Amino acid sequence: MPGRREPSHQPTFGLEDVGARADAPLASRMRPRTISEFVGQAEVVGPGALLRTAIERRTIPSIILWGPPGCGKTTLARILAGHADAIFVAISAVSSGVADLRRLVGEAKEARAVGQRTVLFIDEIHRFNKAQQDVILPYVEDGTFTLIGATTENPSFEVVAPLLSRVRVVRMLTLDEAAIDEIIENALADPDRGLGGKGFVLEPAARSLLIKGAAGDGRAALTALELAARASDGPITVEHAKQALQDRRPYHDRQGDFHYDTISAFIKSVRGSDPDAALYWLARMIEAGEDPLFIVRRMVILAAEDVGLADPQALSVAVACQQAVHFIGMPEGFLPMAEACLYLALAPKSNSALESYVRAMEDAKETSHQPVPLHLRNASTGLMHQMGYGKAYRYAHAEPEHFARGENYLPEELKGRQYYSPGGVGREAELAARLKQLRGEELPGGD
Repeated sequence: MPGRREPSHQPTFGLEDVGARADAPLASRMRPRTISEFVGQAEVVGPGALLRTAIERRTIPSIILWGPPGCGKTTLARILAGHADAIFVAISAVSSGVADLRRLVGEAKEARAVGQRTVLFIDEIHRFNKAQQDVILPYVEDGTFTLIGATTENPSFEVVAPLLSRVRVVRMLTLDEAAIDEIIENALADPDRGLGGKGFVLEPAARSLLIKGAAGDGRAALTALELAARASDGPITVEHAKQALQDRRPYHDRQGDFHYDTISAFIKSVRGSDPDAALYWLARMIEAGEDPLFIVRRMVILAAEDVGLADPQALSVAVACQQAVHFIGMPEGFLPMAEACLYLALAPKSNSALESYVRAMEDAKETSHQPVPLHLRNASTGLMHQMGYGKAYRYAHAEPEHFARGENYLPEELKGRQYYSPGGVGREAELAARLKQLRGEELPGGD
């Protein structure tokens, strides 16, 4: 565009237009340049969607693109800047600091003075600390530049609230198989930027393997396709696809949303007594390299929280699993983990321990000033004995059935309070009957 001012700042992490070079990776060469070339994310850029409307009106708002790797965040940022006729400046939060941000602010102000808009793209914006995020706040607010941030982490936890209030968060999803297929087909057909006209034929089975192996990551799909093509002399076979994908692990993270979402799905599957789903999510985590001790810690918690007294043995199984995994390590540790997973999923369920504790906790907080009844205190000195410590205490083993019926063990204010309400499933049904008898609701022999 005539009169456009090019930025003096150079991108710090390779977002320059390397796709124009013949020796660039296929994923870079095939990067979409216009919204018509962009594949997938219909909820974000489809007809009537926020960003589609913004593109049509050439009024790009400050946004944070949140999504998994390879879903098109960087590409979409470039396209948005292009449709807005704006200078596109890209930096990485990994390698940039406050000094870089202040320099970019100065350049954006100069461009604005001559009527030129600037789009500042910050990759991995969650890596900026609070001070760095605070630097850009006033300039996002006054329109010095339009901010487009990209992150794989939940902005609610990683981006400061004042900045979040000044931007729109746009959720981008993993690409579906149809989108990955289209991306592969475009690369095979394009004679200028892709593999078109070079004699490559992708066998249907190999195509299917590449689509599934990409796991929703468009960049990974093109990288695998390029590796497979290099290994072939024309037809790209299943064997070529397998070799291209052999070192690719399922996408996972150990601290972000995927980590917590997957363990949540696992726990809910076990709680819901679905052994098949529980095994699936367990395998997803193990094969992706999740910390096995993190998984078994959650199993121990689940055994007490969700199985509980319906099958008290479940806690022993979970603890044994933790000890076994710690002892034998991986990869063999999947065996006790799978066994414990199935046991917990198929066990009867009760959360009575959790609910009972919560009720007791509430009273404990409100009545912490209440003294321990004298008859429950130990008279360890003569003075304490004179003061009535332990007086009238009934020793349970000296009573019929080893139970001092009618004895009160709570502070006087809480006398008669009942916290535990047993379930009627599994072993807890027996405990419920025992408790009913102890509470005098059902006396021995029907008396």
